[in-house]
Amino acid sequence: MFSRKVSIALRVLIVVTALIVCGVIGVFLGYNYVMSQNARFKSLEKSIANGDLVINQDTPGAVMIVIRSGDTTGDIAENLKKAGLIKNTLTFSIMSKFNGFDGGYLAGTHFLTPDLTYDEMMYILCQQPEVVRITFPEGITYQQIKDKLKEAGLSFNEKHLDECMNSPDLFVNYSFVSAISKNENRDYILSGYLFPDTYDFDMNASEEEIISTFLRNMNTKLYDEFYERAAKLHMSVDEIITLASLIQMESTDKTDMLYISAVFHNRLNSEDPDMQYLGSCASINYLREKAGMTHVWAATAQDLEWDNPYNTYYYRGLPPGPICMPSLDAIQAALYPEPNCSYMYFCAKGDGRTAFAVTKEEHEANVEKYRDNWTNEAVIEDDGPTGDEG
Repeated sequence: MFSRKVSIALRVLIVVTALIVCGVIGVFLGYNYVMSQNARFKSLEKSIANGDLVINQDTPGAVMIVIRSGDTTGDIAENLKKAGLIKNTLTFSIMSKFNGFDGGYLAGTHFLTPDLTYDEMMYILCQQPEVVRITFPEGITYQQIKDKLKEAGLSFNEKHLDECMNSPDLFVNYSFVSAISKNENRDYILSGYLFPDTYDFDMNASEEEIISTFLRNMNTKLYDEFYERAAKLHMSVDEIITLASLIQMESTDKTDMLYISAVFHNRLNSEDPDMQYLGSCASINYLREKAGMTHVWAATAQDLEWDNPYNTYYYRGLPPGPICMPSLDAIQAALYPEPNCSYMYFCAKGDGRTAFAVTKEEHEANVEKYRDNWTNEAVIEDDGPTGDEG
């Protein structure tokens, strides 16, 4: 009986000892793994920081992996397996949880190579995704924006992007969007609001994400005082943006912008219907560009008869919407025109500056004076300002 109890106790002792030994070995191995992992990651981080390890679309054998917002570790593992980068999704998922990477993967475009270990892939997928930096100059048009996005290699559906530009309901989180005019003659509802600046885009950003990137920046530029000032001018902010787009395309000189704005405001507020034509060559060049024609310094006789709501020689007041993406300077000029200014006309000097006039006779004299500086021989046959475009 005694020997049996001893035997049982001995077995229990052996099992406990074995468990303790396994536990110690496990802790030792785990500690060594973690320490070696930390060393590997530090080395990897250093290599990336120093530029020794750069994996992008130009790297031989590089494979593009796109992580979508909301993707789980399992989704990512499946994508890696489909791309031929890993063989076992379960192993990847377990290692990801053990290594503490779950929840740390960043949505966007990443590039990996097959020679990377699982944990190296995990580490890279937790870094900032590959982005494309694009600068959009002030006064750029929506079509030019699309061209730049294509040239930079962004993968997007142009038709869907156009649909997004005409779907303000997709962007109701930006309060200014709901106030944009839904004029049926407007080319694109959101035109004018893709603020010109330098942006970082994910190569595989969705069409909605592309538009939102611009609108998010625009939202920071539309200060509360702008709405208050627009109301004092008896205008909406959307009308201000439209006016700013004309000013932007008439001149890039900040001082001239203020006077050009004054001319436009004077005409918009004139009691004489004939003076309410803004006569901006910027609107003509907008139409010419859409038609695949070259820009002109001054409208031709044929341009003046162009029956289109965007033609400010043919239709009174502002066009249906902005003709470009105006800068902050142009927006502020539209809001704060040169005070106590009686100018009603302006024309290009041909050197980047603008000549202004109060009367039609003074304006015609300016036109004759600076005509030879223009790059085309168009004849000005109207009573409008004639813009500085080119």
